[in-house]
Amino acid sequence: MAAPPGDAGGAPARDPGLQPERTRLAWRRTTLSCTVVAVLAARQAIHGGATAAGVAGAALSALVWLAFLGVAHRRTLALDAAAPGPLTVRAAIATTGCTILLALFALAVLA
Repeated sequence: MAAPPGDAGGAPARDPGLQPERTRLAWRRTTLSCTVVAVLAARQAIHGGATAAGVAGAALSALVWLAFLGVAHRRTLALDAAAPGPLTVRAAIATTGCTILLALFALAVLA
């Protein structure tokens, strides 16, 4: 029996279809959501009576947003590969940490 087209070991060539594109779009939507949270935190800190906790929360939200942008950018670049690997544990922890920190800093801005 002849090996399917692809590689000599018999594994078929990867047909990525639309999955990497859907994943890339999901990262973009998540980045947009984080951007909205950071902008709303800054707006609340400015217009909500600038307390020290509010300003600190907004500033830290901006830093966490930048960290999330870095993780998302690296992941979307990795999806351009012919066979993108899975999300690393380090990136998953960083993404989860950014999400939790954004929520905590939002509480600080509202306090």
